[in-house]
Amino acid sequence: MKALIVDDDLALADVVAFTLGRAGFETILAHDGRAALERWRAENPDVIILDLNLPKLDGFSVCRQIRTQDDTPIIMLTVLEEEDNIVTGLQLGADDYVVKPFSPRQVVARVEAVLRRVGTSPVTPGPITVGNVQLDLSRLELRQGKNTPVLLTRLEARLLEIFMRNCGQVLPTERLIEYVWGAAGGDRAMLKQLVYRLRRKMDMNPEHTLLLETIPSIGYTLTCTGDFREPPHE
Repeated sequence: MKALIVDDDLALADVVAFTLGRAGFETILAHDGRAALERWRAENPDVIILDLNLPKLDGFSVCRQIRTQDDTPIIMLTVLEEEDNIVTGLQLGADDYVVKPFSPRQVVARVEAVLRRVGTSPVTPGPITVGNVQLDLSRLELRQGKNTPVLLTRLEARLLEIFMRNCGQVLPTERLIEYVWGAAGGDRAMLKQLVYRLRRKMDMNPEHTLLLETIPSIGYTLTCTGDFREPPHE
């Protein structure tokens, strides 16, 4: 496994690289945003540890550019008082975050948790269909009627999958967090941002027949029109 570590704090980057190296990762370093994009394109890493406060090109811009082309898992590095930065990063498609100061072992645990989630993403032989909405997990595509498919991230697809398999049921927040991120990662703020991103993509088509509703103090539910249909396994 290959990890790209992006931080302008050279000493911190070296410590994280050393710890990940001991855990069996091949590590690549970049110390500014432009170098990060160059190394990402050249090395095709399995995961990116990305500081938000970078010279030349900030972490938000790096995350945004990567997400337009790929869904490589991204773990943000931020500081405690930068809650708005965490929210913005999650909205841009980051998968997780670590607050400074942190122990390098914590970063390793987060990296391993994110990679487990990616590696255990379910693969089905055919799309899941509810009403006029179809989710293709193998392509990470959301299709509504005859409209152009919308590309989802792995986390968005995983969240929509559990909703479509449980249409009309109220799903508790903790169950959704555990399903999408696993027991080792995810929290209410991350789920809230993921729901927000998924709603925006669902609403790109005014003819959609699914409504993702918030149930205060409990969780969320997907209101469906049409019967649930899933192709049989061949």
